[in-house]
Amino acid sequence: MLVQPYLFFDGRCEEAVEFYRKALGAEIQRLMRFKESPDPNMCQPGTLEKVMHMSFRVGDTTVLASDGRCQGQPNFQGFSLTLTAADDAEAGRLFNALADGGQVQMPLAKTFFSSRFGMVADRFGVPWMVLVKS
Repeated sequence: MLVQPYLFFDGRCEEAVEFYRKALGAEIQRLMRFKESPDPNMCQPGTLEKVMHMSFRVGDTTVLASDGRCQGQPNFQGFSLTLTAADDAEAGRLFNALADGGQVQMPLAKTFFSSRFGMVADRFGVPWMVLVKS
């Protein structure tokens, strides 16, 4: 069984993935636009070029994403994506990259369970936890 996150960026999917490409080294695996849908009723006016479905990889994980309803107000609540870094330096680089334009919720610091742990919501509102593998 496989569980994968599916993120709805509400019209900002390509912008988000470009940010993750630069910040985390994400790689797009698949991209399908609404105009490629066999069902034209799925397309709202002005959404033909928007992302109907995308898959991208961050490290060993495939993340699924879409522009969803394209209303420009992504809303991410009740979960957090976790990045496990190999060492403190990598944790710092990843955390700072995600914090660029975002909001630090818990600064990266030493904890009882990791040499570095921090929480941040990126510029799209996606919550992340960054930690160093023990």
